[in-house]
Amino acid sequence: MAAETWAGISEQLRREVGDSNHRSWIAPLEYVEVGQDVLRLRAPSRFVGDWVKRNYHDQIIAHLNRSGLEVSRLDFECGASRAAAPAPETRAEPARGRNGQDDMLQSAPLDPKLRFDQYVVGKPNELAHAAARRVSEGGEVTFNPLFLYGGVGLGKTHLMQAIAWEMRDNHPDLQVLYLSAEQFMYRFVQALRDRQIMDFKNLFRSVDVLMVDDVQFIAGKESTQEEFFHTFNALVDQNKQIVISADRAPGEIKDLEARISSRLQCGLVVYLHPTNYELRLGILQRKAALFAQSYGSISVDTGVLEFLAHRITSNVRVLEGALQRLFAFSSLIGQEITLEMVQDCLSDILRTSERRVTVEEIQRKVAEYYNIRLSDMLGPKRTRTIARPRQVAMYLSKELTSRSLPEIGRRFGGRDHTTILHGVRKVEELRDSDTQLGEDINLLRRLLES
Repeated sequence: MAAETWAGISEQLRREVGDSNHRSWIAPLEYVEVGQDVLRLRAPSRFVGDWVKRNYHDQIIAHLNRSGLEVSRLDFECGASRAAAPAPETRAEPARGRNGQDDMLQSAPLDPKLRFDQYVVGKPNELAHAAARRVSEGGEVTFNPLFLYGGVGLGKTHLMQAIAWEMRDNHPDLQVLYLSAEQFMYRFVQALRDRQIMDFKNLFRSVDVLMVDDVQFIAGKESTQEEFFHTFNALVDQNKQIVISADRAPGEIKDLEARISSRLQCGLVVYLHPTNYELRLGILQRKAALFAQSYGSISVDTGVLEFLAHRITSNVRVLEGALQRLFAFSSLIGQEITLEMVQDCLSDILRTSERRVTVEEIQRKVAEYYNIRLSDMLGPKRTRTIARPRQVAMYLSKELTSRSLPEIGRRFGGRDHTTILHGVRKVEELRDSDTQLGEDINLLRRLLES
């Protein structure tokens, strides 16, 4: 049997199974050889080979027998096709079905810049990074799911894609499916419309690793939540790895069914803390080195990166975008990056990044949250029920205002700046190990910044 004969059978199958199914499952197969009652084909992954064997084995064998070949079973080799194929990072868009929609199996495109070696690790994200690294190693599933949550621009998607890249590079035999919650919902609705819901169920429950970004978007969507819940359970029962991200903790996602919220909390839930000054500076230093490669040798004045790390605190994407704008502007006008250029070029970003929360607002909100009197927070009492909220208020005052430590100390009953520094460091030390404290700070920050 020649490759041309297989091509003819493939074309017959296309007419029987439809363009979309053919494109997803039959077209990627490549003829290898026929021997000893077996047709050997090459599949791009074990997952595709297993799927074809389960769903199209008898159909393919019937065509082979009709063509005069006494073949009774299929065998699959897994690996890259002999034909040239675009690398994942160069693919402009996913494969399209007959109606112009994404084929169900297609994973969302991965950004080649979002790998572990481009992720700057600091105290606010070191636990999330370590957990992501552990999952990316494959092997035995130690916590399922891994649930990453935090505000916009703190690195959740970066870690998700870094896991996907690492697994694809080091475990090509695993079927890793990465997509957003919106894409999951879209494909579910598409399957309902096209009456392919069983294909959808079988496909999503057959992957080795399922990664869903921004899961909060399925909240309130009853049918999608129902299917997600059953998919989640099926994969956990098979000991398949699940990685989820969201902008808040499972219990804080409004309109998310209680049973889903409970299931999401069964694994490891990790909060990506807002960046501190040291981490922001590290990110800027890494990005400055990368931009220098793209834009050529551009001089950056002393103090510029430190100024940006201090002033732009809310969002890493905004921070990186600001630095890229400076490099582009400097390249265009042929001048070095100075503090004066920063003030002119980034005036809009700096205005919106101004901290407007006052120490007094923080004190009132923290006192209300912990149900203590404001006078006790500012007074001399040192009981734990007073001292810990006081330290949280000190920490938030340092993070959310531009006041110096001595100024903050004066607003906390005339305390010395060393007392404020001790309180701040105590909270920084405890927030990673004390889950409740971390969630308290996260909620208070959102309340104060809203």
